[in-house]
Amino acid sequence: MEFRLGVVQNSPKFLKAPENIKACFELMDKQAADLWVLPEFFASGYNFKTRKEARQCAEAANGPLIALLRAYAARNDCAIVAGFPERAGARLYNSAALVQGEKTRVYRKTHLFGGEKRFFAPGDTGFWTERVKGAAVGVMVCFDWFFPEAARTLALQGAQIIAHPSNLVLPWAPEGMKIRSLENRVFSATADRVGVERGLRYIGQSQIISPNGTVLVRLGPEQPAAAVVGVDAWTARDKKVHPACDLFRDRRPALYGR
Repeated sequence: MEFRLGVVQNSPKFLKAPENIKACFELMDKQAADLWVLPEFFASGYNFKTRKEARQCAEAANGPLIALLRAYAARNDCAIVAGFPERAGARLYNSAALVQGEKTRVYRKTHLFGGEKRFFAPGDTGFWTERVKGAAVGVMVCFDWFFPEAARTLALQGAQIIAHPSNLVLPWAPEGMKIRSLENRVFSATADRVGVERGLRYIGQSQIISPNGTVLVRLGPEQPAAAVVGVDAWTARDKKVHPACDLFRDRRPALYGR
């Protein structure tokens, strides 16, 4: 059965959450998906200068932003993965929520990037997968892509699709995620933002990649947009690159130590 996988690429206005959420929903309303992937901090903006700013827009995993995402998902019979600044007690996390039905599961970014380390605690959730309409979905956030262990861990847990909310400022991720998909034989959906925010320019190029590294869709570097691709998620179960070579069964972890 075909699985409709979508990415949203927005240009959020800093600390203008209602406008940013509305803009994303309007892009999503134009087509149907089983799973939508939205960027990292899609509603708040990203380039915080103080902890006060970060805390101002952070909210709990059962807060109003997640409620809006769950309501949209329920109305449209879909799941959503979206990045948001999470407040948990005194700590802030760079998180992404997977919402579907009555369920919300949160992933906290494992590998923080640059100035994020001033405001956010390193993620403590570890990597996990959830079923979305029969497909196994794993989540990682932005700079996690630079660490091959992140995608490999998800793949070893059975992920067929890696949802990858991002705010990319370095140029390598679009091509790098082709390798992550290829070396793990999984689909990946990277949702990035565009525009310039407080001196940071974001590269856009949100994309969906197949398990053989093929670019199924890649958006442009400057304009907000959304795209949906029909995929056969079950094909990500096949880890063979040759009848005699299985990427996972041929692993030799005993030799991979430091």
